[in-house]
Amino acid sequence: MNGELREQMRKGLASPICLTWEITYGCNLACVHCLSSSGRRRPDELTTEECKALIDRFREMSIFYVNIGGGEPMIRRDFFEIIEYATSNRVGVKFSTNGSRIDKEAARRIASMDYLDVQISIDGYDRASNDAIRGDGAFDMAITALSNLKEAGFATPKISVVATRESVEHLDELDAIANEYGAQLRITRLRPSGRGIDSYSYLNPTQSQQLGLYEWLSGRSDVLTGDSFFHLSPLGEPLDGLNICGAGRVVCLIDPVGDVYACPFTIDENFKAGNIRGQDFETIWQESPLFQSFRESEGPTSCTSCSAFASCNGGCMATKYFTGLSLDDPDPDCAKGHGANSVNLRSEATLISINRSPRRRELTLKS
Repeated sequence: MNGELREQMRKGLASPICLTWEITYGCNLACVHCLSSSGRRRPDELTTEECKALIDRFREMSIFYVNIGGGEPMIRRDFFEIIEYATSNRVGVKFSTNGSRIDKEAARRIASMDYLDVQISIDGYDRASNDAIRGDGAFDMAITALSNLKEAGFATPKISVVATRESVEHLDELDAIANEYGAQLRITRLRPSGRGIDSYSYLNPTQSQQLGLYEWLSGRSDVLTGDSFFHLSPLGEPLDGLNICGAGRVVCLIDPVGDVYACPFTIDENFKAGNIRGQDFETIWQESPLFQSFRESEGPTSCTSCSAFASCNGGCMATKYFTGLSLDDPDPDCAKGHGANSVNLRSEATLISINRSPRRRELTLKS
């Protein structure tokens, strides 16, 4: 991506180019790294009509597609009504699922729809490695869903894999699973948010594994990453993507009750910009003081003198925040090793959640 376009992205766009919408936190699994600590539904979830009204707003704002997730989004009884309303209004949908609700009938219904993509979550190359993270039976459910989609003629579903110490050692095997079911592999970075706060210390890949992951991904145009690994860009050629933190600039998250957060990995009061039940979504996106502060920032002050700053722009703010660092610190997994000094000042016991902390921390990001 050229510098001029990236600078435009840094300053924010009139509409998000990647909007994640968690339509429920209800889930039949309890993955140990779940970014939203999903399990139980909120009793005050957006109603079907509220969801449709929000989709109307997406269309008016020319938001061409949304990432729908949860929780397990297919748990909602109106799931198909919501996504069919979106696609019929030419708002494309990519939804993430554990696959447990994609039986043969659901697969045929999915395959019949336009402007729809499906992402099945798998976090291990076999039952043992996957189910240790996602729960007993999760691997078989995901494989059955992929098989049903293939039989129904659905073209190129995605297999979403979180990069952990286990999964990064078996990327070839995971890629083989994708090939077997006509799917495309998508690798995302583990963040210490939600239940990931407690599992981050033992799931996060080591520095040597991070290097191996970068080498494996380099040149793999057939594997999707989004902007998960821009903290590794100083290692060589940047991976495909924006390569800056897009939170509040080009991405955001809407949760099941209409709260708007900076990104999917910052579900925390300090990153909440507003609620669509009390304010128009477009107004929140364009005028939120929180989002404006991100757009005006030049990046972490501790990183601006680094020769690699133009490559990574200081890394992921969610990863810093939930490991107890300041937003002005380097990324904990900084490819140059600068983040290790900050992390080493804190013991494992300081991997905290704001929800569990007796004190509130203030965001610090200098412009």
